[in-house]
Amino acid sequence: MHQLCENITSQLDISKLTDKLRQGKAESRALTPKEKYDTWEEIKIKSFTKTVSSMWAMTLLSLYTRVQVTILGRHLYLDFARATHGAQLQEESDTFSENGHKSFLTTADYLPTGKINAYIMHMQHAATEVLKEKQLKDLMSTDEVLQTVLQILDLFMNLCEDNSWIKYLVPDDASVQAQLMAVSTSGFDDSSLLNDFRKLEQLMAETRVVLASEDFRNIMERSLREIAEMVIEDLTAQAGIPSAPSGLPLATLLPRVAHLSSPLLEEPNKNKYIQIIRSMPEVELFYTFLYANMPPET
Repeated sequence: MHQLCENITSQLDISKLTDKLRQGKAESRALTPKEKYDTWEEIKIKSFTKTVSSMWAMTLLSLYTRVQVTILGRHLYLDFARATHGAQLQEESDTFSENGHKSFLTTADYLPTGKINAYIMHMQHAATEVLKEKQLKDLMSTDEVLQTVLQILDLFMNLCEDNSWIKYLVPDDASVQAQLMAVSTSGFDDSSLLNDFRKLEQLMAETRVVLASEDFRNIMERSLREIAEMVIEDLTAQAGIPSAPSGLPLATLLPRVAHLSSPLLEEPNKNKYIQIIRSMPEVELFYTFLYANMPPET
């Protein structure tokens, strides 16, 4: 989560833009009207992109890593149940499999390290489309902020035809990605991490099938909706935004919207939003059925 937070924060930072506006206000000729307008538009797009990107990435990584652990746990149980070899052969098999398991689990870092630029660009495109008609002077209530966030999420997913959003989470070549992870973290090519290509590809193939299923899509959408509502509740508490039909000017809300990204990207043991996702009954039910290798029902 640290790498994800660092990348999103650095790429969608608005501090330099707000400093530019302050300078323009202090010096009447520092910015032309067009420069001022363009700067505000960039702040608008980046503020929403930052928070919605954080929301989607945190939610999907939380769900994805649990899919990985569940699939891996099921395989370990079945392997143990079918084991008929002696202790020495079993120990060698366990060592071999452990390397494959590490390679499988390290692919959870693919979005933060390998696909973050393309992902942010895609989300920013969705935010730009949704926000293009919204003016800085427009009053926005909490309900309108929530609907704006949900519209950006919906458009982002709609732009990902044929479940192409999966490419942001799962590498096309899992073994190569695992090798890159090993080199980047240890400083050398630990080829032992890639001994079990067949098993690794099998695990990744099963993961793709799960992510592409209607059942996963269902818990993903429910989780995103739940988190979006919680985030806007936090915004309301911080900003004191009046309820509809009144509200605050969009320009006033933008720095507060951007700030919502920080708690979304806290480490899992401190992240209340991850805890909310984990405690959702429908999420628990999905993983129970997944472990049992039964099709989840909704």
